Amino acid sequence: MTTTLSNLLRARTGPMTSELVQRPAEFGLGRLPARLAPAAVANSVCGFCATGCSLKVHLDAEGSAVNLSPQNNYPVNLGMACPKGWEALTPLSASDRATVPLLRSPATGELAPVDWPTALRTFVARMQGIQSAHGKHAIAFLSTGQIPTEEMLFLGSLFKFGMGGLHGDSNTRQCMATAHVAYKQAFGFDAPPYTYADFEESDVLVFVGANPAIAHPIMWQRVMRNRHDPRIIVVDPRRTETAMCATRHVAVAPKGDLPLFYAVAHELIARGAVDRAFVDAHTSGFEAFSAFLADYAPEACEAACGVPADGIRELASIIAAGRAVSFWWTMGVNQGHESTRVTQALINLALITGNIGRPGTGANSITGQCNAMGSRLFANATSLPGGRDFADPVHRAEVASILDIPEERIPHQNSWAYDRILDGIERGEIRGLWVVATNPAHSWIDRGRFEKLRAKLDFLVVQDMYSTTETALAADLVLPAAGWGEKEGTFINSERRVGVTRKVARPPGQALSDFAIFRLVAEAWGCGRYFREWSSPEAVFQIVKNLSRGRPCDISGIRDYSHLDEAGGIQWPFTAYPSSGDTERRLFSDGRFYTADGRARILFDPPRPAPERPDDAFPFWLNTGRGSSAQWHTGTRTNKSEVLRKLAPRSLYVEINPADAERLGLAPDDSVIVRSRRGRVCALALITTTVPSGQVFLPMHFPEVNHLTFAAFDPHSRQPSYKACAVAVELRERA
Repeated sequence: MTTTLSNLLRARTGPMTSELVQRPAEFGLGRLPARLAPAAVANSVCGFCATGCSLKVHLDAEGSAVNLSPQNNYPVNLGMACPKGWEALTPLSASDRATVPLLRSPATGELAPVDWPTALRTFVARMQGIQSAHGKHAIAFLSTGQIPTEEMLFLGSLFKFGMGGLHGDSNTRQCMATAHVAYKQAFGFDAPPYTYADFEESDVLVFVGANPAIAHPIMWQRVMRNRHDPRIIVVDPRRTETAMCATRHVAVAPKGDLPLFYAVAHELIARGAVDRAFVDAHTSGFEAFSAFLADYAPEACEAACGVPADGIRELASIIAAGRAVSFWWTMGVNQGHESTRVTQALINLALITGNIGRPGTGANSITGQCNAMGSRLFANATSLPGGRDFADPVHRAEVASILDIPEERIPHQNSWAYDRILDGIERGEIRGLWVVATNPAHSWIDRGRFEKLRAKLDFLVVQDMYSTTETALAADLVLPAAGWGEKEGTFINSERRVGVTRKVARPPGQALSDFAIFRLVAEAWGCGRYFREWSSPEAVFQIVKNLSRGRPCDISGIRDYSHLDEAGGIQWPFTAYPSSGDTERRLFSDGRFYTADGRARILFDPPRPAPERPDDAFPFWLNTGRGSSAQWHTGTRTNKSEVLRKLAPRSLYVEINPADAERLGLAPDDSVIVRSRRGRVCALALITTTVPSGQVFLPMHFPEVNHLTFAAFDPHSRQPSYKACAVAVELRERA
């Protein structure tokens, strides 16, 4: 069965991705106005996904940014850009930019403009009032993976060391917390080992819960440059655009990935496809793992994982025969109820086959947001900067010395993760919340609960580019912030490459960079003396370097921003200047990991059933994910671009299998209701074989979707499980 919507989606997501990357001008992207002759160019790392492409920002004779094109010699994108990159300037000129502070009037209940002094006085009086009445830890912040590292460090340090707060987390919890914890437990540090050149060097690439053809199109173009005739395996319940292009699609059952990978490991051991020399010299836990796998033969796992035993053996055979095998995953793995152990099951496959530390190998997490790694390493959220621990007195002393602050100002305990901060709001323990550059009222799991929590807050501050996000509309105080292109700083991409983002436009009205807002808050709060040296983002970059020194993420050898420009970005660790000239640097080539004994840990637990499964009342598995390469997260920025809106579906749709549609009496483009135990949404029926019978798919970009999702969390990473819950589908009306 085909539909108008189906044809539209296929045109706008699958085949066109490569065409948009290679021939953007034909789609209205990247055209310079004929009347403008750019007088100069500024190079800037893109502020959307964590690929970390470098863009040339073309400036007119007055120094104003007029358009973008990709930088040809940058080792990440090699002259390519995706639709979002071409349109990166458009969100800056949106009509709903926050241009002045807004304060909710007690008399009218409406947000009304105020000046910055009033906004700052209100911020301090209300937050300090909450601390006086309910304790210093009764305030919290929720931040982002989409502001520069220098701003992240400033926010965490200001809040915890200056304002006396404790609990803060970022929306990196929604995308990368699992990879962070899994790497730390297995390798001793949050250390993605790869470089993008590995896309081109593997002869076997295994993508799990990842759809780079849509979510990371430049990475997918790097795969397409591979000259080794690679086997490309996609493990995913849904036949994604990447799966359509793969050598083999392994249609795993929802949340069946852990038994699948245990069965593959069992088969590799059974056929003697283990690199015992590497395992014996560089890992610990193999013998216990081997014994554990005795119960995970392919026949024993096929029902749980949804893959026939012969299919499991075929996957093991492909891995065993590979010269250089790389394992790649992203949100389909990270966003699960047992995601840390699934991630470590992939790490285990790389370790037992010796596929790590060599070109084309690795257990490789693909990051989501542009600076999620900067957040993981330096945001001072649930850990001290540089991967240190609040509970370690040596670590606290190191940070106090580097920052020149009294050690007693550093908390002795790690802060709550995102979900536990929300639990604290529900219990009345958190009364004031500062939300920076994120939109949790749209993006957080089980959205209806978040909306109810708003009523329990005494004071909600939202600091954002736009005054129209769902979260900003609920705020008591809105602080207008500059966006990408209106400030400077550094991002750290998926392959650990530090790059510079440049200021190429002025923020509108009274909007300020987040960095400037943090400086003003510090002075108004009365803790500005601790941040006298934090005069500019580049000055704070030197502090970031000092905080990294001696840590696995050491970047002390980077001179300054100009050095990063000259070198085409620099991957950590980098301890020596001048640069060696290497543009691609992978970890663990010496077999040494960041654990106390230098060995990687092989970790495992028995699979656990999904906390909510389909039943008679709600018979479908719901999967969510990225719907188009032209959309980004909640659409806050991408929806500002007319071009990107044309390249993406404008209405919520639900993918449903033809057999299920026939059984339910659904026709193409019917309006349907999708219900869970938490809410209901309306969507257009897209009848397609991309989803198996018994499953449906909704794109995450639409605000309605998280009314359905179930708030389950991985016990190690506290990451939400967006990818599996039970829903029902029924006809609403004929289109």
